[in-house]
Amino acid sequence: MPELSRFFGIIIAMYYNDHSPPHFHAKYEADQAVIRIETGEVIEGFLSSRALRLVEEWRLLHQDELVNDWSLAQDRLPLIKIEPLE
Repeated sequence: MPELSRFFGIIIAMYYNDHSPPHFHAKYEADQAVIRIETGEVIEGFLSSRALRLVEEWRLLHQDELVNDWSLAQDRLPLIKIEPLE
């Protein structure tokens, strides 16, 4: 699972050729969630409210890049790293 970004202990990753809707995986400590790119909805899993707020802030800043990486992943092409939240 290619890592796209890492910030404040949160790891953001995306699987190649994954199922729709377009989404990414966020992991923080023992928690993990699948998050829809378009809306920020947690499709599956759980993140603490603090981690989820940070992920949402990051998602809003990098939504276009996430959509681009989703397209690359569907075509099994190398993904482009995304700047972390600072």
